[in-house]
Amino acid sequence: MIKVTEIRVPEGSGIDHVKKKVSHLIRVPESRIRDFTVLSRSVDARKKNEIFEVYSVSLCTDHEKKTVERCAGKNVTLMEEVRYSYPSGGRDRKQRPVVAGFGPAGIFASLLLAHAGYRPLVFERGRSIMERASDVEAFFRTGNLKTDSNVQFGEGGAGTFSDGKLNTGIKDRMGRQRFVLETFVRHGADEDILTSAHPHIGTDRLMGIIPSIRREIEELGGEIHFGSKITGIRTEQRNDGSIAICKVLIDDAEEVACDALFLCPGHSARDTFEMLYKCGVHMEAKPFAIGVRAEHTRQMIDKAMRQESASYKLTYHCKDGRGVYSFCMCPGGYVVNASSEEGGLTVNGMSYAARDGVNSNAAIVCTVTPEDYAAHCADALAGMRYQRELEKRAYEEGRGSIPYQRYEDFCSDRKSEAFGEVLPSCKGNYTMGNLRRILPSYICDDIMEAMPDFGRRIAGYDGKDTLFAGLEARTSSPVRIIRNEKMQSVSTAGLYPVGEGAGYAGGIMSAAIDGMKCAEQYISEE
Repeated sequence: MIKVTEIRVPEGSGIDHVKKKVSHLIRVPESRIRDFTVLSRSVDARKKNEIFEVYSVSLCTDHEKKTVERCAGKNVTLMEEVRYSYPSGGRDRKQRPVVAGFGPAGIFASLLLAHAGYRPLVFERGRSIMERASDVEAFFRTGNLKTDSNVQFGEGGAGTFSDGKLNTGIKDRMGRQRFVLETFVRHGADEDILTSAHPHIGTDRLMGIIPSIRREIEELGGEIHFGSKITGIRTEQRNDGSIAICKVLIDDAEEVACDALFLCPGHSARDTFEMLYKCGVHMEAKPFAIGVRAEHTRQMIDKAMRQESASYKLTYHCKDGRGVYSFCMCPGGYVVNASSEEGGLTVNGMSYAARDGVNSNAAIVCTVTPEDYAAHCADALAGMRYQRELEKRAYEEGRGSIPYQRYEDFCSDRKSEAFGEVLPSCKGNYTMGNLRRILPSYICDDIMEAMPDFGRRIAGYDGKDTLFAGLEARTSSPVRIIRNEKMQSVSTAGLYPVGEGAGYAGGIMSAAIDGMKCAEQYISEE
């Protein structure tokens, strides 16, 4: 099989045009090209008067090795088609594996464990997706927060109330990424995600897809218990002196015996991090990013990018050495109140499948390191405490509502008194405020340094009426639970730290793949 990349054709060209260009490039008649498949498609709109679609394709033909050699240096390579298949079970287990959390990492770990015949026991602190959706909508309406059923917690994880973005920068040579995409398609997602360079599903579509995957797991013998939180772990010393997990405590009441715990808590499970830390599970503080969510009209962004429901990615290197970048960009989406603790406030972005909302938004964030928050006690939970402090400030600034500020007012360090051309498009109550009273000064300075550069790349991005909403603090986990080459905790055998909350992923796709890797390791053990 041959792979051809960087095939640039004018915007609006059809597949026949792409195939004809590939035929010319590899000097093989179209009639001799078989199994022509689009692997990815993206849009290059960097030159506003010349927009291209960029394809990667695979194909079969005769004498493939000679064809590739003849096309040396033209983005033409041999490829081995890798089809992921479920790993088969290894040795028999006396106890069923336990999975904590039913976000992307927990879902795909459970799916593989179930197909291997291990009938996983899944405990999810939040509620099922439809009950959770009802709780979230009530919170947006009334401000009454359920701390275990919200934008962060519940079936599907935090990504459910985001954009359902499935792009990732990780390298995957085992076919796992394609498997995740095909699983979503099999359960109701559009086939477009198989070829899009920036695949997304949308919050509204995930509402039906996630329960469908859950039912597959249940049909294979898995059990998913909602409203059930792991509040403790019990360990025992083995003959070789190592410490191993032997039981988990559910809701401070029920003990469940297990020799394998797949810990998939998500990045906001702070009480779980505290519990594990007290139990001696080895972890460390890690960098994460904080900032604001920038909101513009979708019409302005689409016009500047010359695309409908345009997406963008922005980065800037500041004079102080820090980087400012866009994160979790939501075309035609909403800013959402993503709080999960009383007295704290954080925001996120969300899009529906159509991405046709009035505004587009993205987080504009700056990386912070353990050195930046060392004042919060230099232990593994220091970053978590730092997040909490900033979220408390945000809650107080908005009195429980999302504080908004015009960019001009942000630069002048004054509370906004009125909106301009951009009006908030958000889920949850909002008010006007001064985000400079929330964020540390170095973050504010770096954002203000970066914005004019972003405005040069996207006309109007740094306009005076651009809206900032704050605080964006949950970009990734503030801790990493250290694991070894067997994917198990270095301090507690049988404990598999998995996904974003454990510090090993950064989004739906990478978390799902990490869940698969950990399940594969367990299944392969002799």
